[in-house]
Amino acid sequence: MNFQLHPTLEKDCITVGNFALCRLLMMNESRFPWFILVPQLSGIKEIYQLNRPQRHQLTEESCHLAEQLAQLYQADKMNIAAIGNIVPQLHIHHIVRHQTDSAWPAPVWGKFDPTPYTTDAICRQLKLLRTQLKLNAQ
Repeated sequence: MNFQLHPTLEKDCITVGNFALCRLLMMNESRFPWFILVPQLSGIKEIYQLNRPQRHQLTEESCHLAEQLAQLYQADKMNIAAIGNIVPQLHIHHIVRHQTDSAWPAPVWGKFDPTPYTTDAICRQLKLLRTQLKLNAQ
């Protein structure tokens, strides 16, 4: 079975690029720098379903992403979570938080209707991220 991105992630996100294991997505929500790692494996819902090398790779990619995002966006806090109640496909949210953001200190989930990026802002963000993370466009 070939990897397919869940339709909700496809609809709500913009693809940034690929790491060795995961596809990196940017949530189309301009209020928060919000990114999602999705292991490019079929039928995986939980981290424990990954084999040991995959778990290690996911951890490495998540830590690398969090560190780079925290530096790039000068985060006060990184929120990292794998919930999956609505989208069962394993995906790990990485949300840059600032004490001045509109949801602080509450979680961002369901707090507001999304404010999508403009086309120009998407292009700027993708260029910035691909340079910072050394990723190629997919």
